[in-house]
Amino acid sequence: MTEDIGLKWDSKYQSKNIITNSPSSVLTTNLHLLPDQGSALDLACGPGGNALVLAENGLETSAWDLSGVALSHLNQTAKSRKVSITIAHRDVVNQPPDSNSFDVIVVSNFLERSLIPAIISALKNNGLVFYQTFTKQRVTQPAPVNPNYKLDQNELLRLFAPLSIKYYREDGNSGDNEEFQGIAMLVAQKSI
Repeated sequence: MTEDIGLKWDSKYQSKNIITNSPSSVLTTNLHLLPDQGSALDLACGPGGNALVLAENGLETSAWDLSGVALSHLNQTAKSRKVSITIAHRDVVNQPPDSNSFDVIVVSNFLERSLIPAIISALKNNGLVFYQTFTKQRVTQPAPVNPNYKLDQNELLRLFAPLSIKYYREDGNSGDNEEFQGIAMLVAQKSI
């Protein structure tokens, strides 16, 4: 099953003429919250736009994904931008990060609800999670077709309720900026 998913994503990336390394808005909007140093993970990174930003901001950065095509692209981009990123071809659902292992974890356009407790556990004390994904109100592309991969209203807040919320945005279908319609964004901090 995992291999099939990896092949599906490899095929999607191979079919694109241009693979972009665009970072998520939740990260670029909240760069001021990043620590000056520490370890960071771009979980289910795809082409790794978030990993590049994290590394360029001085964090010891890892990037994990099932798609070897996306990871190869990220590796080439990191070399050309002269940043160091530890890249791993990894099934993040079956091999989640270890407890207390990262100061920052970024997840964008990926939703596996069963993984949320492992993400929270993987944060070090005062660690931050930056999370951005689609809601069921998303009507424009890109967005998953399967509603299981979209959030209910305010669900992201409930999933990360054990953490201290630093930033939250969920526009629903309101506003004139289609980029943010049907998107939920959260930055939350773990404190023990």
